[in-house]
Amino acid sequence: MLHDADPRENCSIWWNMSDLKKTLTVGLAWQSLGSENLGVGALAQSQLAILRAAAVRAKVTMRCIEFCSSGASPTLADALDCEVADVFSPKRILLRRSRFLKQLKTCDAVLDIGEGDSFSDIYGSKRFFFLSLSKCLALAYRKPLVLSPQTIGPFSASWVRLVARLIMSRAERVFARDRLSMDVLRVVGLEAKSEELIDVAFRLPFERDLHRSPGRVRVGINVSGLLFNGGYTGANQFGLVVDYLGLITRLIEHFTAMPDVEIHLVAHVLANHLPVEDDYAAILTLNKRFPDIKVAPRFASPSEAKSYIATLDFFTGARMHACIAAFSSGVPVVPMAYSRKFNGLFDTLGYRHVADMRIDDTDTAFRTIVDGFAERARLREEVREGNAIAHDRLQRYEDYLVQLLEKLHAKRRQ
Repeated sequence: MLHDADPRENCSIWWNMSDLKKTLTVGLAWQSLGSENLGVGALAQSQLAILRAAAVRAKVTMRCIEFCSSGASPTLADALDCEVADVFSPKRILLRRSRFLKQLKTCDAVLDIGEGDSFSDIYGSKRFFFLSLSKCLALAYRKPLVLSPQTIGPFSASWVRLVARLIMSRAERVFARDRLSMDVLRVVGLEAKSEELIDVAFRLPFERDLHRSPGRVRVGINVSGLLFNGGYTGANQFGLVVDYLGLITRLIEHFTAMPDVEIHLVAHVLANHLPVEDDYAAILTLNKRFPDIKVAPRFASPSEAKSYIATLDFFTGARMHACIAAFSSGVPVVPMAYSRKFNGLFDTLGYRHVADMRIDDTDTAFRTIVDGFAERARLREEVREGNAIAHDRLQRYEDYLVQLLEKLHAKRRQ
């Protein structure tokens, strides 16, 4: 029996409208898949992985746009099928030379991760202003704004505290990635719409080397170019008690003297455009003095860096996401903290093996790291327990995103 053809089969406009109703557009703000800072890239790639897992569970198709990206290269964004919006420039927006606002208007919701720790005035009021302005634009266009797991505060200036509280009070949900940030939210009276989780980079995909042959003990040391050069000001910007260069030098000399140990210097920020930030340049300087130590390659992606770090037997460093890469891949680690974000995050996991360079002197920090190496079998077990906590917390974040996508999809169908 013959049936009349459905007239919609030849109507591309109908199909386009149908596809549009099924597809959700999610803006991912203040992250960068192309950043030379692999920590920022780790946040971006992990956020995208969690969001896509949620979309599969919610049974929705999804289009992702990265906003306020500082990426030097769109290569990874292209590979992961994530669009990159026009550069966030208030001047270009006012002169109508940017599609930023048009791209923002297409979003059904905005997930803003604040580059992990930049929703604060610790990096200056100008940076806080830019991070706040983009959030205000999302709210002005009535886009559901979610502050994804990140460090909240500190907010030193009174006007900063006022603006931050106003934004967070109007957000759909605020996720703190550590206990100290959650304390900030309690103080400003936003506990009811907030939740303490953990850094999304614990979900960064990586490849584990299952065929590594036994040999020398591999010790990874991440060298922060920023601390190596004294910060942006060159005058101990972060108020360290530790002599950072002296500490790194002592660690290299100590582990070099051990016949069964192999040292790997690992860069996690590859800032060609900003030499003061460049870990790799600092490592090459040290390599001239210690030519026998191994230098890890310039990694092309955060996952590549994590896959390399996962092959090590012990790790220490001052780039927090390099330490998270070690921790989340099961490697015993002693982070070198230069801000409260380290303490808050690892304390949330019940992990106390942190050398706090703002409090400890050089001898104390050195001993904390060396003792951690000596007790690495015990640290490995504590890392395993901490990863179980991180997994549960990020599962709650994914569950929230499933509910959000389902709600947005129902609204779109209406």
